[in-house]
Amino acid sequence: MERVTDWLQKRSMISPDQVALINAPTKEKIDYRTLDERASKWAQYMCGNGIAKGDRVVFISTNHPVCFELLFACGKLGAVFVPLNWRLSASEIGSIIANCTPGLILYNKDFQSLVTELPNHAQQVCIDVVTSIVYSQKQAITQSAALTGSDPWVMIYTGGTTGFPKGVVLSHRSVIANALNTVVSWNLTDEDCTLTYLPTFHTGGLNALSIPLLMVGGKVVIAERFEPDEAIHVLNEYGCSIVLLVPTMYHLLMENEDFKHTPFPKMKVFLSGGAPCPGKVYEFFKEKKIPFKEGYGLTEAGPNNFYIDPSRMKKGSVGKAMMLNQVKVIDEAGNPVAQGEVGELLLGGDHLFKGYWNNPGETEKVLKDGWLHTGDLAKYDDDEDYYIVGRKKDMIISGGENIYPQEIEHWLCEHPAILECAVIGLPHEKWGEVVTAIISIRNGASMSAEDVRTYCLQKFGKFKIPKDYHFIPEIPKTDVGKVNKKALAKLFQGQ
Repeated sequence: MERVTDWLQKRSMISPDQVALINAPTKEKIDYRTLDERASKWAQYMCGNGIAKGDRVVFISTNHPVCFELLFACGKLGAVFVPLNWRLSASEIGSIIANCTPGLILYNKDFQSLVTELPNHAQQVCIDVVTSIVYSQKQAITQSAALTGSDPWVMIYTGGTTGFPKGVVLSHRSVIANALNTVVSWNLTDEDCTLTYLPTFHTGGLNALSIPLLMVGGKVVIAERFEPDEAIHVLNEYGCSIVLLVPTMYHLLMENEDFKHTPFPKMKVFLSGGAPCPGKVYEFFKEKKIPFKEGYGLTEAGPNNFYIDPSRMKKGSVGKAMMLNQVKVIDEAGNPVAQGEVGELLLGGDHLFKGYWNNPGETEKVLKDGWLHTGDLAKYDDDEDYYIVGRKKDMIISGGENIYPQEIEHWLCEHPAILECAVIGLPHEKWGEVVTAIISIRNGASMSAEDVRTYCLQKFGKFKIPKDYHFIPEIPKTDVGKVNKKALAKLFQGQ
């Protein structure tokens, strides 16, 4: 088995004075030498508190540079870093802690009251209290454990929209493979800089751009809660060249007058992920003459899987398979589908996750013969550019016809009066499921159900047209900005 090297230590030797992390709220800059030293001291601290190879270390905090210090500290020890969604209730976090049985819980002081409600299964330490003690230590650990690529490094709990959150175990191999694949396929260099607003308890915040840029010697600006005015300022202040945001954030930016007129001279590309992106976002950036592209990923695979050349961008496409991974689309019988046909998307490569924590049954359902069965529906065109059609479980079967909500949602969001929307299938005695549209209208605009129906008839056959319409002030979202269709189905069930 291949041995894993302490690549942060090597990066700190190659570019010690290069800025690695910037704390946007405080403007603190941390160079690679300091980042490695702090990670080594945190490793020493963990070791002194009984943490050894394979032990889990939970972290509860909003986005902060110390997250990466602890991540790399765990990497040096062979421990497993478990950043948790701080938006969850104490009961929910307690259930996750009971599942992963950590040896140490580190948390930001803002979550003191939450932590006091947790069952005392592990040592609980406030990082605000011990940080200065850790940094002043003279002793520090480099890489103390003999590590192989298959050893676990990070465990990220999925959102749990289909039940209890599952712990996605990412090995050293999978994290490194995703980073290398991203650097090579997206042509990242040590001159690139990103702004990380996506939560670092999520794969988008950790693995999409932050770790790849740290591997290549780039700069990562860490910010907390997204505010359009602040984001515009920070993007230009630090000369960000690539950034990943979710569609909800782009919606807020597009409504901001300053964003419309700000040039962003250093920006190579704006990326969107986490949820399907409305076509009007593409048009906005086309007019702005700044490259924009939509990505696709999931916690169990990287999350980076596709690349788009901004000069050859196709609306709605996530592009081609990246350099170091494989992609295929299969039908219900497991056979590859033809060009233009819809099937389930499968992914292969070293970036795949190791498995779900203590859940071999669920692991076997999605990892088969080296392929990850994503549960997402996709198709590809004659250029082998891929398009995500929607979730397999979200597909609506009405009167025996397969209907893909995402294509209807994209069309609805093109209408100037519609702010946001979601299309779901609700149970129906006659049709099996009935296509239902939930719509949020822009302030000052008006639209009736008949208006929406007439608009949809311009694009789709009658069997795809929503039969029921609900107008609500705001579409509910998950913690990472995705439309919460489970909540919507529950809300409108039986109506």
